[in-house]
Parts: sequence; structure tokens; C-alpha cells
Amino acid sequence: MSHVEHLKELHGLPAFDFARFAGKRELPEAGAAAWRLAVEPYGDSPQDFGDLWDRFLDSVDPAGVRAIIVGQWGEPYDNDSSGIVRRLVDARDRLTSLRAVFIGDLEMEEAEISWIEQSDVTPVLEAYPLLEEFGIRGGTGLRFPAVRHEHLRTLRFEAGGLPGEVVRGVAASELPALEHLDLWLGVEEYGGDAGVADLAPILAGGRFPALRHLGLRNSEIQDEVATAVAGAPVVGQLTSLDLSLGVLTDAGATALLGGQPLTHLTRLDLHHNFLSEPVVERIRTALEPSGVETDLSERGEVWEDDGVVHRFTAVAE
Repeated sequence: MSHVEHLKELHGLPAFDFARFAGKRELPEAGAAAWRLAVEPYGDSPQDFGDLWDRFLDSVDPAGVRAIIVGQWGEPYDNDSSGIVRRLVDARDRLTSLRAVFIGDLEMEEAEISWIEQSDVTPVLEAYPLLEEFGIRGGTGLRFPAVRHEHLRTLRFEAGGLPGEVVRGVAASELPALEHLDLWLGVEEYGGDAGVADLAPILAGGRFPALRHLGLRNSEIQDEVATAVAGAPVVGQLTSLDLSLGVLTDAGATALLGGQPLTHLTRLDLHHNFLSEPVVERIRTALEPSGVETDLSERGEVWEDDGVVHRFTAVAE
């Protein structure tokens, strides 16, 4: 679960750990922080998320809250996020300024990413029509049927395995304001069964007219993804493309370079890759003179067993 740590900010607001600091120091103004809500479910005195949630709503001005980060809400493999979704939905008439939500802000010490039990998270979008940022960590049990939302600008899924059903739901959604889309596709062993065909509506362009950043990351089929992106019409509308954290080899990178021009991008992120130095140099030579910022750092982990080479995504279990 490398590359995954607690959020430091959300919606441009610094994260503030309510459970840790409430009663011990003065609380910030309701709209000045991204409120992190998390409990410790273990030990002699396990905490209850419902109690924490009620205390939070009674301690701050709910009408001023702009961003909420939900961390650990119980033992991750026994409690899915449906209770969190329900609490957010039930509080919609109080959290009238809420613009950003992230559900599942757990580090490896709390739970491997594949242990985080999610649920259908779309009721949050339906309850908050003015929400601008929505992020989810963990793909187990996650559902995202197609939705329409007028104001969502950022949608982010971090997973060791993102279900194809979720990818298809995103691709079928109507999100006219969406500017930033991140999909961590993951590996099949942990539920990541999406294929390039599932991405086709996104890659075709036009589905999300405001899209400027596309991340198709952390995939064991990264070469196939890169090959599809090379000819994808959506690339023409992007300023930033992220194919990092996956199993990208020279084959995928060469296909990407041989496709449509990428010199209009401001940034291309390919970090955590399996590229040879000659291909790395080809990418830099092709793009950096045009002002494209490239990240080609960090070689991925390779393991050889009986002559078979195994390459690993940055985030799996």
C-alpha cells in the first residue's frame, strides 16, 4: 500500500483531525479546515463513529463546513461505508456549504487498501448537488451507478482493484463540470477487472467536456491503457495526463510516443514504471523541449520466478 497516506488537505483546506484535537485546543472556524473524522475501533475502549459524528456536528457550525475527510469508521473488513454515506445524506440540510468529501482516508497501518469495505457512494452526490470534489479510497464492495451531477469538478478513486462496474458507471455518468478524473484501476486479484473497452466512452472525448486532467493509474494493463490513450480523442482537450503507479513498459511508452502529439500537455506523469533508459530519454527529448513537465522517476519492483518476470503495480493489497 505504498503511495497511500493520510490526506494533508482537501479542497485547498488543511486537514484537521477532530477526534485528536477536539477539547485539547481551540477548533478552527468551520470553513477553514478539511475536517478529518476517524475513530480507533480497537483496544479496551473502542470508539464509536456515530458518537464522534454527533459530537462533530454539535461542536462546529455545520452550515460553515466546506470539506470532510472520513478516515477509519470501524474495523474495515466488518463495516462497509454505507453507514457513512447514510450519515452524510441525513445531514444534508445542516451541511449546506459542503463542497468536498473523501471517504476512506486510511493508511497501511490502519488497513490495507483492499480491506476497506466501500458501498454505493452515489447517494452522497445526489444529496449534495453543489459538491465539487469527491474521493474514495478502497474498491472492495464499491458501487457507482451512472449519475448526473452539475457541479462536480474532481472525481477520484484510489484502489488496489477498481471494479469494472464502477469504471462503466463513471463512463456513463453526465458530469458537465468535471475537470479532474483519477481512476486507480489496480489488479484483477483484488477486484480490478476493468478493461480498455470500459474506458472507451471516456477516451472518445465529449463525455466530459470540461475535463483537463485524466489519470488512469496503478494498472497491471498499463501498456494496453497507454496504447489506447495514444489514439484517444480525449487527449486533445487535456493539459495533464497521468499513467503512473502501474506496470508501464517500453512497449506501452513507445506506443504512446508513436500516437498523437503530446506537446500541448503541461504535465505527463509516468512515475513508477518499468522503462529502459533509452525510452526514458526518448520521452524527455520528445516532450521537454516543448515545455512538458515529465515525471519518469521510480522504477517498479521486478521479481523473477523460474524464468518468469513479474512486475507489480505500486498499490495492490
